[in-house]
Order: sequence, then structure tokens, then C-alpha cells
Amino acid sequence: MGRKGQKNDSLPGSLDMLILKALTWGKLHGYAIVQAIQRTSGDELLIEEGSLYPALQRIELHGWIDGEWGLTPNERKARIYRLTPSGRKQLARELERYEKLTLAITRVMETE
Repeated sequence: MGRKGQKNDSLPGSLDMLILKALTWGKLHGYAIVQAIQRTSGDELLIEEGSLYPALQRIELHGWIDGEWGLTPNERKARIYRLTPSGRKQLARELERYEKLTLAITRVMETE
């Protein structure tokens, strides 16, 4: 199997953005969000339940996602989340901030 995902210190500042991005791929329950992020990051990002579920609650309170109870593909009861139009706008704002930050870091790192 691949290497295990590792906790990333910069993840808390990016967690909302990563969750919102994962939900652009469709409706997902919490564990599926974790799997999608881990898989698409090449197993570089690991999100722990202790971070994920409070983030989902916070994001839902902001109105960026909607959650409803349903069944997973394994027939387990779970809260299924979907991105709202407000969430798409928030994702765009967070992506813009992320791009500015990474550009600034790149500038610093490339300076001799």
C-alpha cells in the first residue's frame, strides 16, 4: 500500500478550503471527504476526525454546506454533505487567498 498520510501543520488553515473543494466532486459523508482529500493529495494529507467533524459543523453553520442524514454506499447511516452556492463563493475566496499566499512564499524561497 502507499505510505501513511501524515499530519500537516499547515492543514488547519486550509481545512475549510479542502473540505469545500472535496464537496465540488459531489455529495459526501465525513469519512468519504477524508478519503477523497487523502487520495487526491497522494496520501500526503491526513485529516483526523477530531479536526474534521468540528470543521464540518462550523462550515455548515456558515451556510457553505448542507448536511442531511442518509445512507452511505455501505448502508450505514451518516450525515451526507453537499456544497451550497454560498460555499462555492467561499471556496473561490479561499482559493484566491491561498494562491496569493503560495506566491508570496515562493518569492521568499526563491530569493537568495
